[in-house]
Amino acid sequence: MRIDVLTLFPEMFPGPLGESIIGRASAKGLAEINAIDLRKYTHDARGTVDERPYGGGPGMLMKVEPLVEAVEDIRTPQTTVILTSPRGERFNQKVARELAEKEHLLIIAGHYEGVDERAIELLVDREISLGDFVLTSGNLAAMVMADAVIRLLPGALGDDQSSVDESHSAGLLEYPQYTRPPVFRGMAVPEVLLSGDHGAIAKWRREKAEELTRKRRPDLWKTFLQITENKLK
Repeated sequence: MRIDVLTLFPEMFPGPLGESIIGRASAKGLAEINAIDLRKYTHDARGTVDERPYGGGPGMLMKVEPLVEAVEDIRTPQTTVILTSPRGERFNQKVARELAEKEHLLIIAGHYEGVDERAIELLVDREISLGDFVLTSGNLAAMVMADAVIRLLPGALGDDQSSVDESHSAGLLEYPQYTRPPVFRGMAVPEVLLSGDHGAIAKWRREKAEELTRKRRPDLWKTFLQITENKLK
């Protein structure tokens, strides 16, 4: 997979994407991450990428010309163009899995007060938001998306089953996990996990995942129940 990030701050990359699991995935050739400076596509000596919005209002907007020229230069028929945007669809594990199936992602890291709407209409396949909050730019959002997507690629994790069992993959939060020692400060690992009974362990984990989801994320629990009900129809 290739991920290009169109940004005003290419020096921020690879940053955390060059370390740990994602760094190793890149070193193994599973993913290629490139930061591309949008200012290379401007036409004046200052590298102007922003202008005041028509109709007035605070802040500046990213100009349409450099964005369109950059994307048209970079994209291929296999490219999915993404804009990081507070008004976009919510990024979640389902979206991450959808994007992990793509061959090439081109992420436009939004900045300032937004982007000229014409650039969005001409270029963007999906507007995506990390959540109901605003960042100073879309660079951190682009990094988060890239991390979530790359770790789902076959071979990126030590055990591909890890991405199946974790939180959100089955619509539930992940069950509690324990490792050695079996007792720490009077707190013991649940006996069922030491039993070797794989059926009982699976049942316990499922029950705990459901319990945690009900308590901590009633919104997820409601969605999970609806999906389960639909499957039984």
